[in-house]
Amino acid sequence: MLQAINLGIQRGVKLLFENTSFQIHPGQKVGLTGANGTGKSSLFALILKQLPASAGDCIYPANWVVAHVAQEMPDSTKTAIEFVLDGDAELRQVQHAIEAAEKNNDGMLLANLHTQLDNINGYTARSRAGQLLAGLGFSRADENRIINEFSGGWQMRLNLAKALMCRSDLLLLDEPTNHLDLDTIIWLESWLTAYRGTLLLISHDRDFLNNICTHIAHLEHQKIQLYTGNYSAFERIRAERLAAQQSEHAKQQRNIAHIQSYITRFRAKATKAKQAQSRLKALERMQLIAPAHVDSPFHFSLFEPEKIPNSLLHMEHIDAGYKDRLILKNVSFHLLPGDRIGLLGPNGAGKSTLIKVLANYLPVQNGEYRLAKETRIGYFAQHQLEQLHAEHSPVEHLQQIDKNAREADLRNYLGRFGFSNDMALSKIQNFSGGEKSRLVLAIIIYQKPNLLLLDEPTNHLDLEMREALAEALQDFSGAMVIVSHDRHLLNVTCDKLLLINQQTLSEFPLGLDEYPKWLSEHNNSINSNTGTDTEVNSKHTADPALSNKDRKRLEAEQRKQTLPLRKNIQRLEKKMEQLDSEMKQIDHQLSDNDIYAENNKEKLQALLIKKADLEKTHEDAENDWLETSEKLEKMH
Repeated sequence: MLQAINLGIQRGVKLLFENTSFQIHPGQKVGLTGANGTGKSSLFALILKQLPASAGDCIYPANWVVAHVAQEMPDSTKTAIEFVLDGDAELRQVQHAIEAAEKNNDGMLLANLHTQLDNINGYTARSRAGQLLAGLGFSRADENRIINEFSGGWQMRLNLAKALMCRSDLLLLDEPTNHLDLDTIIWLESWLTAYRGTLLLISHDRDFLNNICTHIAHLEHQKIQLYTGNYSAFERIRAERLAAQQSEHAKQQRNIAHIQSYITRFRAKATKAKQAQSRLKALERMQLIAPAHVDSPFHFSLFEPEKIPNSLLHMEHIDAGYKDRLILKNVSFHLLPGDRIGLLGPNGAGKSTLIKVLANYLPVQNGEYRLAKETRIGYFAQHQLEQLHAEHSPVEHLQQIDKNAREADLRNYLGRFGFSNDMALSKIQNFSGGEKSRLVLAIIIYQKPNLLLLDEPTNHLDLEMREALAEALQDFSGAMVIVSHDRHLLNVTCDKLLLINQQTLSEFPLGLDEYPKWLSEHNNSINSNTGTDTEVNSKHTADPALSNKDRKRLEAEQRKQTLPLRKNIQRLEKKMEQLDSEMKQIDHQLSDNDIYAENNKEKLQALLIKKADLEKTHEDAENDWLETSEKLEKMH
C-alpha cells in the first residue's frame, strides 16, 4: 500500500502540509482535491521521488511500477504508436534483449525471452496501443504520424496514452481531462474504472471524480484528510463536519467572551484577582477551534442585460465549414431570450464550428444568418486566452473596454474573480491557464452580454470557480449556448440539449446521463472518432423519395464500389488462417523437449526466427484487414 507517516512538505518558505498520515490500499481509486497551491502536485512529485519530504515518510512497495503523465513532449521523430509502446518499459526491455540474442545466435535465451514476451502479452502490445490511441481520439492514420507533427493538445494526449500503456501498480494522473472533449472523457472514465492498480487522481471535474473514485483525499489547513466514497459523498460528509465545527466554534467564542468579560471586570480587584488570573491562563491554554471556511473565494453574478430583443439570432438552411470541407449542412436555428442550450455530438461533428458560426466568427457558405440589432454576444473560446496582452494587467484589460471606469471600481469587480490586491495590477505574462480563463470570463461578463456562447469555459478552472460560474449562469436572464466536457455545468445550467451529428442539428431526445450509452452505440455503428472538426461521411441510406428502380441502381453501384474491398478482406482472412496454422505447427515443435538439446540448437534457432517472421507477417495482415474493414464500413 501507499502510506504516509507524519509527512510534511515545504516548498521554499511555504509549508504545504505537515504531520499528515494516511494509507491507500491496492486497488483503491483516490481523488486528490483541494484549493490551488495546497500541495497536490507537490505530493505527486514526492511520490515520484522528484521532491524530498521535509518531515516524515511516504512509502510504497519497492517493486511497484509507478506511471504518470509527463508534462513535456520530447523532440522526436518517433511515430505515435511507437511512442506509446515506450510506455511499457518491460516490453521494450524484452524486445531489445531478443534483438541482442538474435545477433548472438543464442537459441536457448531466445526461447526464454519469447516465453517472457508472451507472459507480458507482448504479442498484443501493438493492438493495445492502437486501442488506447483510438480511445483518446486518434485515427488509425495518426498511429504512424511523427509526434512532432501533432499540436500541443494532441501531444498531451499522446503522453496520457503512454502512461496508460504502462502496466503499472500505481497510476498518478494530474488533471488528465484538460485538452479532452466529453467523448474522450467518457472513454477515459471507462478505462480507469477497469484499471486494476491503485489510482491517485487530481481533477476539477466533479462528475469525473464521482464516476471513478472510491475515496477522496482532501488537502486543507496543511493536512490531508482521507474520506471514503466518491466526491459527492465527500462533500456531504465534509459539510456535516464543517457545520458541527462551526457550531462548536460559535459556542467556544461565546465561552471566550464570557471569560474575557470576567477577567476585565475583576482583574483589578484584590479579592477576585486570583480567580481572574486563573481564568486568563485557562483562556491562553484553550485550543481555538478554527472557523469553518467553506465559502468559495469567488463571488460574482452576471450583469442584467440592458436590452433583450424578442429574437436574438436566427439562421435558416445554413451550410458552414472550412474551404472545401462542409461541416454543417442545411442547419436552421433560432435563439430566443431564456434559451439555455447544451451542445452534444461525437468527436469532429462540428460543435465548435457551430459556436463560431453563432458568434459570427465563421461566415456561412449558404443560407441566411440574422443577428438582432440589440444582441450583444459574449463569446468564450480557448483562442481568446492567447489574445490577452501579456504586458497588461487585469485592470488595464478592463480599462481598454471602459476608459471612464474608476480603478477602484475595476479592482473591486476583479476581486470577485480572485484578482485581489496586487494581482489586479500585475502583468498577466506569468498567470496560469486558470487565471487567464478567469480573466477572459471577467472581461466577457463586464460587457453585459445578452447572449453567451461558451466553448469549453471550464478548462483550467478549479472546482470552486466552476461552481461559482455554474451559480452565476443559473441566474442569467439572457440566452446561452454551451459546449463543455463538464457534465455538472451542463446539468445545472442547461434545460435543452441539441445534438450535432452527420452535419445536422437536432434535439437530443434523451437526458445527459443517457449520452454515454448513445455515444457508445453510435461509435459501434460508425467509426467517427477523429478528434477534430472534419466532414462527416454521408451514408447511403434508403430515401423514401427514391423509386425502386433508382434505389436498386444505387445499391448496385455501391456493391460495385465495395467489391474490391470485400475481395481484399477475404484474401487477408485466408492469409491469416494459413499463418495461424503454420504458427501452431511451430508451437507444437517447440513443445517437444528434444528441440532444446545441444545438437538441435540450429534447428531451434531457425524455428524461433521463422515464428517471429510469421508473427510479424500476421500482425501486418491483421492491420490491413482492420483498415480495409473500416473503409468498407464507411461505405455502407
